[in-house]
Amino acid sequence: MSVLRRAKTWEVSDSEDSDAEKKPDSNLDERSQTITVSEEDKAPDNKCNTLQSSPITTESRQTSALSPPRQHATPSPARKRRNKEEVEADREAARERREERERVRTAKTRVKEERKQEQQRRREAAENLKSLRPENCLKSLTVRIDPALLQDGGSDILLDTLATFDWRFSIESQQLPHSITWTRDLPQQGEDSLLEEEQVVLVLGLTDFMDTVVSVKKMLDSNEEQTGAGSFLSPILECLNRDAKKVVTLLVTDPQQDYRADAVPLLDETLQSKLGMENVDVEEVLVYLQLCKNISLVILDGWQEVTNHVCAVTKALSKRPFKLLTERAELPFCVDGSWASGVRVERDGSGLIQVWSRQVQQLNRVSPTVASTVIAAYPSPQLLLQAYQSLDSEEDRKSLLAGLLVKSGGKERRIGPEISARVYRCLTAQNPQLVLD
Repeated sequence: MSVLRRAKTWEVSDSEDSDAEKKPDSNLDERSQTITVSEEDKAPDNKCNTLQSSPITTESRQTSALSPPRQHATPSPARKRRNKEEVEADREAARERREERERVRTAKTRVKEERKQEQQRRREAAENLKSLRPENCLKSLTVRIDPALLQDGGSDILLDTLATFDWRFSIESQQLPHSITWTRDLPQQGEDSLLEEEQVVLVLGLTDFMDTVVSVKKMLDSNEEQTGAGSFLSPILECLNRDAKKVVTLLVTDPQQDYRADAVPLLDETLQSKLGMENVDVEEVLVYLQLCKNISLVILDGWQEVTNHVCAVTKALSKRPFKLLTERAELPFCVDGSWASGVRVERDGSGLIQVWSRQVQQLNRVSPTVASTVIAAYPSPQLLLQAYQSLDSEEDRKSLLAGLLVKSGGKERRIGPEISARVYRCLTAQNPQLVLD
């Protein structure tokens, strides 16, 4: 077996060394490694092989591996020029995009403005509702007192009571002498907006009221519509002619009662004795004033009861706006409570039969026992309508439920034709204004 031997000794001359310094690139040629095979090791069988490694080939391979790949320059394609139609199409598309962005921006602005307005409306509604509460509405009322009432000594009781309650009042001349009216501030309509209430209280003494009764009695006896000249009735009728919505209340009192210590007879007995009228005549005058002229009469003992009446009217007027607001509901007669909350219907349909029972009970003079009997025979309205359709005549349909037995308190009775006909009309009538009874 042949042996590969590497040359152990390198002989380099001085000239070659100097040439190597001058030509460093030629060292690659001098540093070749040659692997030779000794001649004496050559076998006649020619089994040895000669291996030669080319340093130039190896170096070139390394250089080609490290160098970046050569890029072939390709000519750029010529830019295609757009025609006029394409330019216009691009401009149109850009304009549409701008318009779309403007529409979106406008829609967002509108939604934001609507939301702000809705919040403002809710805030104003809450403030309005708060101002309509009796405790707040009472602060906006002003009691207007005619100066003629201050001539009575007992009027100090009214003024002191209003000042104690910290209620607003003013001394102003009124259309009706000796009257008390009320005004309400409306801040939502303006600073100087006032609403004059319909209530008018007229405080009369016994003598003035007797003159009014005599004038009314003469007018009724003559069967003519007179003005009641010479009495307190004349300005009252003029006021009612100007505003028919006014509600006038006559407070009749004797100014001397406040200074008497002994018992005083009732005013109605005094009226009968001084006027010489019978009870029927006085009642006729009072009925005319109340029914024809909407004038109420209240007989009081003194200024303390007058003050109590004025305070009661003031409190009632403070509660009036809130009550009117609550009565605007769709069904004001439905009172809140567990019994009026209705029946809950589940997804599986449970509870529908209770709804059907409540619907039958809504009819007049239909008790829960009668409704239970109808529901036991026809568990749903659809079954009852099918039963009506199966009958030929109208009379048979109206009397379909008349023979059903109702068990109540150990007794049995029939529903009867009246309730049966009412249920039939309720389920089949086409006229929404039809009266079932």
